[in-house]
Amino acid sequence: MFALALHPHPLPYVLALDHRPLAAIDTVVIHCTELPDLATARDYGERVLYPSGTGNSGHFYIDRDGRIEEYVPPDRVAHHTHGWNARSIGIELVNTGRYPRWLDSRHQAMAEPYPDMQITALIALLQWLEGKVGTLRGIAGHEDLDLGEVDASDAAGVTVRRKRDPGPLFPWPTVLSEVGLQRIIAG
Repeated sequence: MFALALHPHPLPYVLALDHRPLAAIDTVVIHCTELPDLATARDYGERVLYPSGTGNSGHFYIDRDGRIEEYVPPDRVAHHTHGWNARSIGIELVNTGRYPRWLDSRHQAMAEPYPDMQITALIALLQWLEGKVGTLRGIAGHEDLDLGEVDASDAAGVTVRRKRDPGPLFPWPTVLSEVGLQRIIAG
């Protein structure tokens, strides 16, 4: 049995993020960091990218060993999925994804599997969120909601998916069998 332990580690700009009632949340979006480790993900999350003094980040980060860090509390709007931020919670799984050649057309495979402890922690977090946020109904991968394509970094005239996470190795059947959320796929 997994004992859920959340480790608060708020981003420096967390109070600059918009506040929202938990009742405004109906979706969880699953991401992978596409970075080598949690420390690098933290560095990226701390980068200020917007005039508001905020940047891009998920709410929760789950390391490969199952450790869960809360960068943004659920009652704040984190910037993790364009068009879905106000209504969703972003969960980032530490995974290399396409790192460091995210947009190279020759490097689009996502080959790192998700460790069992990481998925066990994710399921425990999702079950906890279902109890905390009564309006939570849907779950999606970032790749399910952001269908945009961009120019490949290595070849003129070639496009690649902007977002592919959590990717083909994410165990959707396992996760969906343990939670009461319905998968959302845009398009």
